[in-house]
Amino acid sequence: MRLGEIIGLEWGDISKSIAYIDESKNGESREVPLSKKALLTINKLPKHFASKRIFWKWKTTSGFQSSWQRLIKSSGIKNLHFHDLRHEAISRLFEKGLNPMEVSAISGHKSMQVLKRYTHIKTKYLLKKIDAK
Repeated sequence: MRLGEIIGLEWGDISKSIAYIDESKNGESREVPLSKKALLTINKLPKHFASKRIFWKWKTTSGFQSSWQRLIKSSGIKNLHFHDLRHEAISRLFEKGLNPMEVSAISGHKSMQVLKRYTHIKTKYLLKKIDAK
């Protein structure tokens, strides 16, 4: 999911392992399947008594980015942006065997050309596929 979609999620937007996004970057709604691990992690988060939002600590993406930059600096990681995680997730979904239409349904990409730019499949994965059978 995009950062803005994540920050805007409310507890009521999640039902039966699906996150419902009312309005995405491209102006459309979509449903995002959540893995068991993602759902378990979300359900462990503390709820704020005055907010319906899951990630109530950040009101805006820029507020989150400030926290992200502090985390990256303190960890010693160089040149990692939150958006890089979206590229990584999309690439791993392809490696799990999802087809382009399935991945675009999850990622919200309307264009296969843009989806292709987000995809960075590891060569070792390709080698396993071409050597199979």
